[in-house]
Amino acid sequence: MTQADRVDDRYGADVLAKGWRDAGRVQPAQVRAERDLVVEVAGDGFCGAVTRVEGTLVELEDWRGARRLFPLGGGFLIDGAPVVLRPPAPKAQARTRTASGSFAAPDARARVALPSRILVEGRHDAELIEKVWGADLRIEGVVVEYLQGIDLLEEILRADPPSAQRRYGVLVDHLVPGSKESRFAQAVASGPHREHVLIVGHPYVDVWQCVTPAAMGIARWPEIARGTDWKTGICRAFGWPAETIEDHGIAWQRILSRVRTFRDLEPALLGRVEQLIDFVTAQ
Repeated sequence: MTQADRVDDRYGADVLAKGWRDAGRVQPAQVRAERDLVVEVAGDGFCGAVTRVEGTLVELEDWRGARRLFPLGGGFLIDGAPVVLRPPAPKAQARTRTASGSFAAPDARARVALPSRILVEGRHDAELIEKVWGADLRIEGVVVEYLQGIDLLEEILRADPPSAQRRYGVLVDHLVPGSKESRFAQAVASGPHREHVLIVGHPYVDVWQCVTPAAMGIARWPEIARGTDWKTGICRAFGWPAETIEDHGIAWQRILSRVRTFRDLEPALLGRVEQLIDFVTAQ
């Protein structure tokens, strides 16, 4: 075969070579079907903006508001040029927050518990802190223990004296001037353990009241007359069984169920718990 024959050979050297039919063709652009992208359906005339993609289908909406579904892939035009529609780019996963409002650490494991502790007066206080701050405390390695009364604090300090490596942060109810709790706090603040023990508290009679009225769906917490056990009075005001400790426990579970994030708690409690976490985790 002469050089001229080779130049005039319009079929190429190998008619069975892969892709010989597409030789010289311009391939359609690959376009992601992002929301509001305007495309035309080739051979159909329907023109519309992308509203959603579900699986292998794309929904288009025209200027009249009519919506139609089409298979993703070829058969579309943008400004008259053929394109192949592909699924939209996956969205970056937003960082999630814990119930306390902190950013959740991805794949974070609980740390080995620190010697330092947060002490609270009762089980209900501990359960509330666990629900809102539990994820943060596990990452920090902080354990919450309940005292069953501020009166037992001195016994704990004698049995396991605090130190720079073993700090105690104590949360108490009804920390107001002249209260028993305020006297305990003043005694510790002026005693030998003052550098390694911090007592803070909220002004409410009981931790129940640290749940906001809005979370409870009420205008305000009921006023309980002096001489009436506060929890019993609250249960009666809400029309709940109120005569036994078990009744109080069921009432508390109803209240706790209304707490989903830190926004459902009073600022007077939020600030104090954050203060204690900072204190016991300080290096």
